[in-house]
Amino acid sequence: MEKTTGYHVAIMGATGAVGQQILKTLERRDFPIGKLTLLSSARSAGKQIQFRGETLTVEEAVPESFEGVDIALFSAGGSISQKFAPEAVKRGAIVIDNTSAFRMDPEVPLVVPEVNEAAVKEHKGLIANPNCSTIQMVAALEPIREAFGLNKVIVSTYQAVSGAGAQAIDELNNQTKSILNEEEIKPEILPVGGADKHYQIAFNVIPQIDQFTDNGYTLEELKMINETKKIMNLPSLKVAATCVRLPVETGHSESVYIEIGQNDVTVEDIKKVLSTAPGVTLQDDPSEQVYPMPAMAAGEDDIFVGRIRQDLDEKNGFHLWIVSDNLLKGAALNTVQIAESLVKLGIVSTPQHS
Repeated sequence: MEKTTGYHVAIMGATGAVGQQILKTLERRDFPIGKLTLLSSARSAGKQIQFRGETLTVEEAVPESFEGVDIALFSAGGSISQKFAPEAVKRGAIVIDNTSAFRMDPEVPLVVPEVNEAAVKEHKGLIANPNCSTIQMVAALEPIREAFGLNKVIVSTYQAVSGAGAQAIDELNNQTKSILNEEEIKPEILPVGGADKHYQIAFNVIPQIDQFTDNGYTLEELKMINETKKIMNLPSLKVAATCVRLPVETGHSESVYIEIGQNDVTVEDIKKVLSTAPGVTLQDDPSEQVYPMPAMAAGEDDIFVGRIRQDLDEKNGFHLWIVSDNLLKGAALNTVQIAESLVKLGIVSTPQHS
């Protein structure tokens, strides 16, 4: 599609779950697009997708696909990003990558606009979108850190199967039906597609997301630990994570324990800070059983925080419950917000398309 003013935007992985959410988010937020190029593997090329009332055809990605592109949004897997992102940058595009391929590269900003928007100015053609679990946690913790300091974070996640892709959603649904019909099941996807063993997710909880490393932590847990330190620019912050997959389709939940830098802070102080935090909605009234849940967060842009309480032993310790739609703020929305930051801060040149 082309119109007189707006940026030339390319979406790599346009037919995937996150790619589809990126398209919906660009349309919903009225991002200034003059030309839109939809890219995918050869397998998905030729598919047709609706955008702003027009029918667009998905093209097979080749290096030349990025000629004249201003902003390229990548969400097609790490190996695809490693292959094509440098080609896009070489041709003058700013790449916002939704995979883990470049997140810990010291040359690549890792950005959550509510936390470290100014970091986009440091880009050298590439900006990384953090892990979905990390995004919702740091966006909720940054206003607390700003007000009271932050010394320690211990997080346990309760992650939806959509974080593992469309096949994992199908596996949950199919297993649930089979178990209810007393039929045999054969797990093939979770916890990790390429792993030696696969386990039932329906009516179960799996304490493994991604592969294990030599220190006993999974790659997902290490992502949360390392990305949190990088985004918040706190290399000495103490962070620990345990990441768990639940039989929920959409919406990651997190139980987070923090130790802040002051001893005289109350629960009300924390609530007050969060009540005005950008992109955060406070849902916290135990007397009325008001607290965040993934079923209610699904389809919502905000990060929801509740169950805020002071630790009974540590004066500077607090517990929070954080919930967010992992496909929106955890992926597509944050990607589009980074693109909006590029426009707002004048980093991407004024659109010339006509």
